[in-house]
Amino acid sequence: MTDPSTYPVHRRGRVPLLIFGIALVLIGLVLGVGGARLVSLGGSWYYLIAGLGLVLSGLGYARGSRAGAWLFALVFIGTLIWSFWEVGLDFWQLVPRLIGVIVLALVAALLHPLLRPVGEPGGNKGAYSLAMLCVLALAGFGFLMFQPHFPVSATGDTPSAVPAAASGGDWDHYGRDAAGTRYAPFSQIDKSNVGNLQVAWTFRTGEPAINGAEDQNTPLQVGDTVYLCTPHNQVFALNAETGEQRWKFDPKASSPVWQRCRGVSYYDASASMTDAAADASCRQRIVLSTIDARLIQLDARTGRPCAAFGNQGTVDLKAGMGEVKPGYYFQTSAPTVARDLIIIGGWVYDNRAVDEPSGAVRAFSAKNGELVWAWDLGNPAITKLPPDGGSYTRGTPNVWSTPAYDDKLGLLYLPTGNSPPDFWGAHRSKAAEEYASSVIALDVETGRERWKFQTTHHDLWDYDVGTPPTLYDLPDGKGGTVPALIQATKRGQIFLLDRRDGTPLADVKEVPVPQGAQEGDWTSPTQPYSVGMPGIGTKPFTEASMWGATFFDQLWCRIEFRKMRYEGDFTPLRADRRTLIYPGYYGGMNWGGVSVVPALDYLVINDIRMPQWARLIPRDETPDPTKAASVHEGYAPQEGTPYGISKNGFMSPLGVPCHAPPYGTMTAIDLKTRKTVWQAPMSTLQDTGPLGIKTGLQIPIGMPTLGGPLTTASGLVFYAGTQDYYLRAIDVLTGKELWKGRLPVGAQATPMTYMSPESGRQFVVISAGGARQSPDRGDYVIAYALPKQP
Repeated sequence: MTDPSTYPVHRRGRVPLLIFGIALVLIGLVLGVGGARLVSLGGSWYYLIAGLGLVLSGLGYARGSRAGAWLFALVFIGTLIWSFWEVGLDFWQLVPRLIGVIVLALVAALLHPLLRPVGEPGGNKGAYSLAMLCVLALAGFGFLMFQPHFPVSATGDTPSAVPAAASGGDWDHYGRDAAGTRYAPFSQIDKSNVGNLQVAWTFRTGEPAINGAEDQNTPLQVGDTVYLCTPHNQVFALNAETGEQRWKFDPKASSPVWQRCRGVSYYDASASMTDAAADASCRQRIVLSTIDARLIQLDARTGRPCAAFGNQGTVDLKAGMGEVKPGYYFQTSAPTVARDLIIIGGWVYDNRAVDEPSGAVRAFSAKNGELVWAWDLGNPAITKLPPDGGSYTRGTPNVWSTPAYDDKLGLLYLPTGNSPPDFWGAHRSKAAEEYASSVIALDVETGRERWKFQTTHHDLWDYDVGTPPTLYDLPDGKGGTVPALIQATKRGQIFLLDRRDGTPLADVKEVPVPQGAQEGDWTSPTQPYSVGMPGIGTKPFTEASMWGATFFDQLWCRIEFRKMRYEGDFTPLRADRRTLIYPGYYGGMNWGGVSVVPALDYLVINDIRMPQWARLIPRDETPDPTKAASVHEGYAPQEGTPYGISKNGFMSPLGVPCHAPPYGTMTAIDLKTRKTVWQAPMSTLQDTGPLGIKTGLQIPIGMPTLGGPLTTASGLVFYAGTQDYYLRAIDVLTGKELWKGRLPVGAQATPMTYMSPESGRQFVVISAGGARQSPDRGDYVIAYALPKQP
């Protein structure tokens, strides 16, 4: 009898088996060569072993040998074991590890009957059953991709409803109130009817956010009028009920970089006006700062400049600053109005030079624009203008974000940046070392320091404090409250402080951190960690954390990770090797701020999880400073130091982040227990994807977020700063999405809400000019409301 193993393979099977074999060989070569490189860097052996296995398997298939199938089966089973051993049941981590090999297994199962020699008895039931299992597995992955995977899900311990809260009040500060709570005590729109929201009105400013501009504006609402600004500081007043324009003011502001306006401010001057001036203009005023460093007051009713303020309505903020090159100093965040003062800091051009304008904070009279006090941390003796011919101390930490204010305590709370540049600190003064990356409390009347708390020592990673402080009276467990300050940071750390004196209310520990700064600089031996509050997105990276859309770019990311220096969030920067910075200098938490829900004592906060790499460039190797790239990416000169800096996001060749999802979440934290209640991924891939191609798929992977959340008394969280084009309503108790409204373009601003005095309807308003890094841009301000009752 003839041995069946010697029977020839079906002639019709030779071509598909050859093609599949060649494919396996090519895939195996890529994985094997990359895997060998990864092993040489101290990384995982899986890719080298799997690559060799696929090459041998492919050769077997090409020859029509069953040995190819057995070798592939070993690779497949080994991949399953390795994947679950390395990442457990983490769904998004399993996607690039398993989908590719399951697809290959499906093809192998369908081709398996062709490996049976001619005349050999037996059926194909087993092969087709295996193919069906592969199809079911792929279908399961496909289904689960469209389901949100909560990093932390709410438990049964959460309240079943939100207790009632007080109502009323205008949205007359950037964070709705001076405390920056972004909480609106309104309940007309609630969980039962939020699904009925519809567009009530749309306004177009005529200024789309293009050519580097970003629309990050949160409007104000005072009475029956909504006030908003554009990236070039045009101000519009709209009818709060209909969205119709009442007036427009154009300051003709310009800057070569960083065009944005996060908001305007409001000042009611009527209390300080005499009876004789009862009918005078400018009883209520809109306060505006510009991207060319001017402070302007406008009549809130007409939009005309208030002539009694400064020079015909304008104060020059460059006064006392010394040399100000174009684009090196101006304001991006709304001024702070406290009592009869306007307090303002400024943005300075990141990473350009040591000798940049001062970070001095100044208070001007809201009545007439006169300088009342100045806080120059480099020279506290200067309390107003510098001496003739001098300037405020140059290159000191600045306050580019939004302060908070406690009128009862008479304290102003300032989040500070770094001394420029961000990534080299050997030149910094003692004062700069004390005040950078901190929150500072000043006496609002005098501008003198009361206390300070530093969130990062000798900051060499651009971990400046961009998130506005939020003030909240925290229950003390004894029937009373403690005046607290919540300071979120780019590091993902949340510091909870007593706002009277800066004492931590949640434990803060100084933890030893990696050393080994570039010669000529130094690093702090320890850094402060808020161990008494949950960290958000702070889990350290490992090679297993690397990700990709396929196993090819995941391997690439693993290799790049191993090539870089990374020892945690304070890994020093070097010139001989790239350093991975995570959390990155986008955050963590950034300028959008947080929100609190007083009835629940919940803190609601969104975050960004986008690491960057950076490398110091020796001065003799630096390119022409005029060829420097954008503020946060590419090359920056850091003139006046021995090194320039090269930096960028840590992305795969497909434009996919190199670490595992989510890349942005919304989190609720119980401030009483200091525990995370829930955490949910924010945003889908609908309007983005690999290589920048929109997928059109509503896969809730959780993308980077900008802007902040808004909470309401009805238990809703509104949010729009996602990379897909939606305004969302989320259940504050569970994190589950209740509604979303499609926007014409993306948004990165914080939404706001108000009750219209004309109709009594609640409106939710979002400024949509385009999501960060999105090519789709616009000039929309959109208001949503429930349908009018008949």
